[in-house]
Amino acid sequence: MNETLSAWKRKTADAWSSRTKKEKGILAGSVLMATVFLIVIIAFTMRTSYAPLYTNLTVQETGEVKAVLDARGVDSRVDESGSVIQVPAGMVDNLKVELAAEGLPRSGSIDYSSFQENMGFGTTDKEFSVIERGLIQSELENLIRGMDGIQSAQVMVTLPEPSHWLNDEDQQASASVVLHLAPGSSIQQDQVRALYHLVSRSVPDLPEENIVMMDQMSRYYEFQNEGTADSTLSIYEQHRKIQQDVERDIQRQLQQMLGTMMGPDKVLVTVSTDIDFTRENRYEELVTPVDEENMEGLAVSVERITETYSGEEPAEGGIDGTGETDIPGYPGFAATGEGDYERIEERINHDFNRITREVEESPYQIMDLGIQVMVEPPDPEDPLSLPQGRLDDISEILSQVVRTSISNDVLATWADTDIDERIFVSAQQFSGSPEPDPVQGGQSWWNWVIPAVLAAVVILLAVLLLRRRNTETEAGGSFVIDEQAADSADIGERQDSEEKVRRKQLEKLAREKPEEFSKLVRTWLSEE
Repeated sequence: MNETLSAWKRKTADAWSSRTKKEKGILAGSVLMATVFLIVIIAFTMRTSYAPLYTNLTVQETGEVKAVLDARGVDSRVDESGSVIQVPAGMVDNLKVELAAEGLPRSGSIDYSSFQENMGFGTTDKEFSVIERGLIQSELENLIRGMDGIQSAQVMVTLPEPSHWLNDEDQQASASVVLHLAPGSSIQQDQVRALYHLVSRSVPDLPEENIVMMDQMSRYYEFQNEGTADSTLSIYEQHRKIQQDVERDIQRQLQQMLGTMMGPDKVLVTVSTDIDFTRENRYEELVTPVDEENMEGLAVSVERITETYSGEEPAEGGIDGTGETDIPGYPGFAATGEGDYERIEERINHDFNRITREVEESPYQIMDLGIQVMVEPPDPEDPLSLPQGRLDDISEILSQVVRTSISNDVLATWADTDIDERIFVSAQQFSGSPEPDPVQGGQSWWNWVIPAVLAAVVILLAVLLLRRRNTETEAGGSFVIDEQAADSADIGERQDSEEKVRRKQLEKLAREKPEEFSKLVRTWLSEE
């Protein structure tokens, strides 16, 4: 047995010593890589994968579930926050079912199962009210907890007690909500309004003003209507932004148009506006004639009455003013005579246009507009090098812009002189180039920077690819040459080692056995 081991050991040593340094390195590296790979596979196969069993638990719930799992001998982990319990992934489903059968985790809140457990014939109204209020609170907490960014919530509801007196005023409910936000989370005003509406609609007789809401950092969240949510400062910022946008649009259009005429660096435009932000709603009932020229309406119905009488005029007679109905001193009439009588009456009913309007005037009307333009002459040192006709053309363009931008109601009260007063055109030398418009300048900058960057990236990738190919070709050729040189060196070393061994054996044979050495030499000579 020992001889066999010695033989295997000697063969192994001879085989290892016969290898070159390169072969020894490859063999050792292969064995090392195989060992590491085997260790990694064993570590991954024997590693236990954990998965969350419950999340968003309170500290009491976590402790209760942890105690039950430890009693069963189940390996479990609790995260740093104490709200998540992790168990081996293959046991999650079974443990959820088994713990749910035992009523875990017990949150301590009242749910619908409390009615089945606590309700009976002996339940009083007071007990029912307590269970009902606890159920409302628990369901509200569960609803709020499901919202994004909210870990948990605590809700306290106060319900009014019914009164049997008719003259008592109706009492209203109230509620207090404490939110526990997730780290790094915050809620916006629209989410606050949604929470207020949720709580208000979930509790009878609970208006939004009777709800108090805050988070764990004692930050109070106030309910604000959408119409009054913006503060005075935010409204001012909105109006200011709208005014700046209008002025910037007019300025950019004029800058482009006049820059095309005079050159982009030869014109400077500034615009100032007065915008009416008033929003007006009015109701009008108007009556207008059908025929506006004659101011007459449409004849709906016509009624004409004509009376005529013909006869002789009665003669004067009798005693003056002696009758009961006579006028004293006025001549009387005789009983006989003839006369004429005619009566014409016409009644026409006209109908007019009755117009009912609900007018909503939108804001953002430009009530006033001022435009100032500075133009650099072709010869900056000679202002007269710019013709007066060119300045008049620019003034005419600006006046048209003012006419089309101003509100029609305001423009109707203006004369041409009023428009000319709001336009100023001057020709003078520029000391420095104006700063470009931020929007327009940013666009032109990106228009040439982005293609340049993309072209540089493409060129860089092409150069790297070509260099990589050349390097691989050179490395392949050198590797072949190195292998050939190494093989020839190994062959030469083996030949030198064999010759040295033979020489030593011949020298030893000549010293110890000269007769046999002479016979061997004779044999070699005879063979040759």
